[in-house]
Amino acid sequence: MSKRIDVDHLNVFYSDFLAVEDVSMTIEAKSVTALIGPSGCGKSTFLRTLNRMHEVIPGARVEGSVVVDGQNLYASEVDPVEVRRQVGMVFQRPNPFPTMSIAENVLAGVKLNNSRISKSDAEELVEGSLRGANLWNEVKDRLDRPGSSLSGGQQQRLCIARAIAVKPQVVLMDEPCSALDPISTLAIEDLIAELKNDYTIVIVTHNMQQAARVSDRTAFFNIAGTGQPGRLIEMDDTATMFSSPSEKATEDYISGRFG
Repeated sequence: MSKRIDVDHLNVFYSDFLAVEDVSMTIEAKSVTALIGPSGCGKSTFLRTLNRMHEVIPGARVEGSVVVDGQNLYASEVDPVEVRRQVGMVFQRPNPFPTMSIAENVLAGVKLNNSRISKSDAEELVEGSLRGANLWNEVKDRLDRPGSSLSGGQQQRLCIARAIAVKPQVVLMDEPCSALDPISTLAIEDLIAELKNDYTIVIVTHNMQQAARVSDRTAFFNIAGTGQPGRLIEMDDTATMFSSPSEKATEDYISGRFG
């Protein structure tokens, strides 16, 4: 069951530095939301606040709230580890664990969460997750080979399989295609379109065509200048954002006049 996310007056700090200022937005369940904007405007920082990965950096903190299904992720009684189980993350560069086999990579998060799992359940979960990541047919005969033996695009789909194996409700993707060739990028985009049937997806991308192709809603972040905090300028249905945005800065960015 994927969940809606309500972000309210979120400020993100690195020690005393305000990196992202006063972001409020609703991320709809079972949809793809793209975060776009120039480098350094806080998109990835904001993304990491949605599963409390931001605070693993010393001195990093957040003010405001991120509410998933009625639960504020930053409430004092909430366990950040549990948040990261519910809100999965796929990074810019594929990062399968090099010493683990393809199958072990898929199960890594499940085993980390101390789940005891029978051999048959493990096999079922590996197959289901790899099928979910459109990778099963390519790797089913070599599940005991290292994850690092796969191509870059396959490794990224393996990381997506690892993320969905723990059955999260939300999947965050930080520029998941920036290290990939066009054919692998297309495979990941097709996969995102399928995954939104089951998950709420938030993706950071620098590729405007990609944002237009894969997302239902787009949020444009911008920064007034070096040392200034990133801000959410506007957010709307992707078709509207790309055809008639309400802010000139958004139009300039999307049309390639800056950034």
